This record gives sequence, C-alpha cells and structure tokens, in this order.
Amino acid sequence: MAYYGKCIETVIGQLDKFKAKKGSAEQFLEAASTTLQTLSPQKQAFILEVLSGCLEYQKLLAVVVDAFYVRAGCLCPRADYSLFEVICYLATFQLEELGFQLFCDVVRSQPVDKMRKFLGFFFNPLNLCSWITDEWSLIYETAYVRENWIGPLMRWQPEVQKLINQLEEVLANQSVSKTKAKVTEPKEFNLTVPRPRSIPVPEPVPVVAKSKPVPRSTYQPPKEQQLLETTKRHNRWKAEELLLRANMEEMRCAVPRSRGEPPTQDSQKTLQPRLLPRILKTPKLTFYKTNNVPVKLNTAAILREGSLYQRQVEKELERVDKLVDGAGDFSEFLEWQRKVQAEGREEQLAASECHRLQGKLSHEEAILARQRLVQGNKEKADQKKEETAELMQQCAERRLREERSMKELVQRVAEVQKNVKVAQTKLLRGRQQIVQEVIEESRELLQRSAEAAGEEQQRRRELISQLRALETQPVRQGKLVDLTQIPGYGLEGEMSVVELRERLALLKETRRREEEEKRDQIIQGKRARSQELQNVLEQISLCRAAMGRSAALRWEERKARSAAPAAPSQDERVLELQRKVEEKAAERRRQAALLRVPAPRAAHRKPRAQLEAQHWLELEQSRERRLRALQRSGSVCGHARRLEAA
Repeated sequence: MAYYGKCIETVIGQLDKFKAKKGSAEQFLEAASTTLQTLSPQKQAFILEVLSGCLEYQKLLAVVVDAFYVRAGCLCPRADYSLFEVICYLATFQLEELGFQLFCDVVRSQPVDKMRKFLGFFFNPLNLCSWITDEWSLIYETAYVRENWIGPLMRWQPEVQKLINQLEEVLANQSVSKTKAKVTEPKEFNLTVPRPRSIPVPEPVPVVAKSKPVPRSTYQPPKEQQLLETTKRHNRWKAEELLLRANMEEMRCAVPRSRGEPPTQDSQKTLQPRLLPRILKTPKLTFYKTNNVPVKLNTAAILREGSLYQRQVEKELERVDKLVDGAGDFSEFLEWQRKVQAEGREEQLAASECHRLQGKLSHEEAILARQRLVQGNKEKADQKKEETAELMQQCAERRLREERSMKELVQRVAEVQKNVKVAQTKLLRGRQQIVQEVIEESRELLQRSAEAAGEEQQRRRELISQLRALETQPVRQGKLVDLTQIPGYGLEGEMSVVELRERLALLKETRRREEEEKRDQIIQGKRARSQELQNVLEQISLCRAAMGRSAALRWEERKARSAAPAAPSQDERVLELQRKVEEKAAERRRQAALLRVPAPRAAHRKPRAQLEAQHWLELEQSRERRLRALQRSGSVCGHARRLEAA
C-alpha cells in the first residue's frame, strides 16, 4: 500500500506542475520522464502511463471531478483535485488491466474519508446512467461511451460498493469518540485595587483668528465668458444671414436665359416661394468665426487633377476630330441603353417585392411552427414531471436504507472502541523514543556546523589581510604625451595628432562649400516647380468652373425626372406570393383559434396588429428608398454618357 501511495503522490505532484505551467502535454511528458529516471523501471512505467492518461482524458475527468465538488465534495479542499482525477482515470480506463485487488490497494493507500465520498458519488448508478453519460456524449460518440466506459463501470459497481462498505467500516473504527477531558475551572486573580484617578485640569480653548470674507467676484461670471457669448451670438447671426442669402441665390445659375442677359426680377420672384420652405426647415446650428481660408492642395493633388483635366481635354479634341472626319453619333445606342436600364430597374423592383413577400410568408410559417412547438413542449413537460416524481420516490427509499445501515455501523464501532486505549499507550511510547533520538542527532549536527563555520571565518580573515597588503603598494599613474610626434608604428599614411586636426579642418571647409552649391541648385529647382504648379492651378480653376455649370444643369434634369412617380409592378410572381401569404395568415388564425395559444411576443406593450403594420411600413419605405437610389444612379450614368457623346 505504501508503494502505490508513493506512486500516486508522484503523479499528483506532476499534474499540479502541469496545471501551473499550462504548457504542451508532449513537452511536459518528456521533461517528466527525464526527472523520473532515478526510479525503478516498473515504478517509472506505471507513473508515466497514469500521467499520460490523465492528460489525454482531462476533459472527461474534469466533468466528473467538477460535479463532485459541486454536489458531494463541498467540504473537500481544492488541493485534492488531482487526486480525484487520478482515481477517476484508474476506475474508468485501467480497472480491467490492473485488476480489482490492485485497485483496492491503491484506494486504501489514500485518505479513507475522501475515497469513500468520491467512489460513492462516481459509482452511483443514477449518476452514471444520467448526466455523466450525457456530458461524456458531448465529447465522444454516445455508442462508444456506453459500450467502452459506462458498461464496464456498471459491471464493476457491485464489487466497488463492497469496497465502499469496507471503507465506511474503517472510518467508523477510526471515529471513536474520545473520553471527555476534565474541564479547567478558572480562578479569579488576586489583584491590587487601583487608586482612583485624579480629574485632569481642562485645557484653555484656543482663540481662532477672524477670517477674511469671501470676495464678491467668486459668485460673478468672468468677463471672458461674457465676451465669448457675445462673439458666439454675432457669429450665429452672420452665419444665418449667409445661409439665407445662399438659399435664396442657390439656383440662379440654372435659370435658362440668353447669353449676356442679366437675371430678371420675375425669375427671382418665382424662385423665392419655392425656396422659402427649405429655408424655414433648415436646422439651427451653432457656427463659430472662421477666416474663410480656401482648401490648400499639396503638389501631388495639383498635378493629379491637372493631368486628369488634360486627359479630358485631349479626349474631347479627339472626339471633335472624329466628328469632323465623319464619325457617327451614339444617340441610338444611348437610347437603347436607357431602355435596357429601365427594364433592369423594373426587374429589380419586382425581385425586391418578391423578396419582401417571401419574408412575410416565412414569418407566417414561423408562427405556425411556434404554435406546434408550444404544444409539443407541454406534452414533454407533463412526461418530465412524472419521471421526476418516480425518481424522488426512489431517492427517499434509498435514504431510509442508508439510515438503517448507519445505525448498525455505529453499534459495531462502539464495541470496537474498548481496545483502542492499549494501542494508544504503545504508540505514545514509540513516538517519545523517536523524538529523543532525533534531538540527540540534531545536537551533534549543530556542533559540527559551528566548527565548520569557525574554520571558514578564519580563512576569510587571512584572505582579507592579504588583499589589504596588496592595495597599500604604490602604483605609477599618468603618462606624458607629445601631440606633434608621430607614433612610429610603420603604418602607411601615419601622422601626428596636430597634422590630423589640420586636415580635418580643410575637409570640413570643402564639405561646407559643396553644401552651399547644392542648396542654391535646390532653391532654383523649387522656384521652377512652383511656377509650373501655378500654371496647373489656373487650368484647374477654369475646368472646375466649367464642371460647376454642367453640374447645375444635371441637377435640374435629375429633379424633373425624380418628380415623376413610378408605376407599381404587377408581376406574376408577386401576385402568387401575395396569394400564398394570405392563405398562410388564414391558416395561422385557424390554428391559433383551435389551440388557444397566444401569438409570439404578446407580452409587449403594443398589440400584434400594430407591430405588423409598423414592420411592413418600414419595408415599404426601404423599397421606395431603393427605387429612388436606382433612378438617381441611372440618371447620373445617362447624363455622363450624353456629356461624353457631346
């Protein structure tokens, strides 16, 4: 038993080291095999086999041990976690190979109370056949778990139950109540009565100096804050004025008129009523004072935009040359392309409507499925209640049997308790003799260590005296150096320090002149590049002005096109889906009336009809937004092609 106890202790220690390090299992097993080479081959093989098995099936073992700590082992310390893992591994995977007798020896080598609790919990048929099988089936296949692990454990359960009964008998023999010791009766001390203390003289109350009153400026707002408020109001007034002016004059450039004709008062009057609602609906924002600084472009952006406009000008010139040479126009192709795009948009709208109706159809089908699921859950709940009632009755019968067995065990323990006193006296004498021998050995060891420390101290004193004698000897310090003298090592280009300094000064002067020349060249290059960028900026400003005028015309065309409403699509698929949705809704109402099951999400504050109406309203709004986006993208693409053709 002592042999197996030491082996199990070694395995537990290695498992604790692995959990503390949290490294790879293979590397840990290699390190453990190197540390266990001092043991015998049989012992080393047993330890390594158990250790590798515990690491391989750690998830399965953790399920059982964690549940044991939660249900039956609340009072067991967490330090015994690895011990329970090892016992669980031996019982599950090594019981056939070791044999029952060897397994009993391993169990008896450990604490009796802990083994009785754990084996009683693990080999309980109710636990094995219920939650242990379910938890292990989540990791491995159910058939494999039942055939290779649960089946053998159930076959060994009667013999393990006998072992548990033997452990309970041993525990009952050990838990013999001791004779009640004589209680110490405390006696009152004979103390001297202290003299009464004298009343202390009260200390004078200190006089506090009168404090200065709080200044009035503490409760007044600072002048800087008032200045900021006035500045903010002034900036807001200017911003609102600029916004009003911009909204009033926004579309003046898009009004059709002859070239050179100034804007008339009639055109301004026609624009004002149309722009007033937009001005009134404009949100009030807080503006801060700025210096109206234009956006500064870097060199790369200027050159990139200039090259873009240059390519556009070249393309336009090539197109004009082709038209002069007699090339055809793309108007027919553009008209055909617009028709194809319109058909594609109609198809896309029909597809989106089908998708919406399919979603509504799936929603109705989900409601029907939920109603069927509620009915099935009710039947399962009734069946589960009947099963729990049967299990509770079985537990009550088992508890009655356990209470009867415990009463018989207590009677047997009382009979065995009479022979304990003789064994206790023999054990006490043996322990006293061992303590006396240990005291004598420790006394001899202390004497030897004191002698060795004295010799070591004497040797250190001699070394310190020798070092101090060496430190007192004189040492020559300092050396004369001549900077004009050549060292004379025979190297090529050898020179003195003075000559080296003169040459370095000449080299610095030449480098300074070269840097000045390079700086002049860089300044001239920058001036030329800045002139080129200025020319490119002028060209970009001209192109931007032209593009602004064309953008205003495009915006007017897009606004006129978007004002026309789109006709609703009457696709056959859409009509078929609408018919199916109505049928499913009618079936759902009939099913709800028959089963009397409330509709899902009935606990919300809003009624179901209102929620459905809001849901489909949101879908309609999203559909309209998609339609407007498609129309906008089509108009932009068509206008861009017309500009290219023009």
